[in-house]
Amino acid sequence: MPATLDATVVGPVDVAVILFEGNKFNGEVAPALADLNDSGTVRIIDFAFVRKEADGSASVVEAGEKEVVELSDFHASQYDLLSEEDLAMIADGLDAGSSALVIVWENTWASRLAEAIRASHGRLLSQDRIPHEDVMRAIAALDQK
Repeated sequence: MPATLDATVVGPVDVAVILFEGNKFNGEVAPALADLNDSGTVRIIDFAFVRKEADGSASVVEAGEKEVVELSDFHASQYDLLSEEDLAMIADGLDAGSSALVIVWENTWASRLAEAIRASHGRLLSQDRIPHEDVMRAIAALDQK
């Protein structure tokens, strides 16, 4: 069983749903996640892999199965925050013949800042992530000036 999460010192937590069209997950994501987890940049809290077959049936692939064997190292530290209902909703939203990796991670790199903000009675009002395509367009526009 993993150590207990302490809400007073935990950093910001993100949930990412990463789509793999055509069920083309090749395992290259696992070493990148392991590097981030091992370096302390993030802490993998929970993950699941969902798949929707060509016939529309959906399933959750367990750690250690062929498709996610590379991710099984994270299984021991999971907190099981993703419910069956969460995963079913994600699977329902997938196109037939695709899959998704669902990851919950703590941004440990920001935990000190988050703790200081809470201690100062501050709270996050908004946070957005700029899509990669938008960043690329902005950089291209700068290069044209």
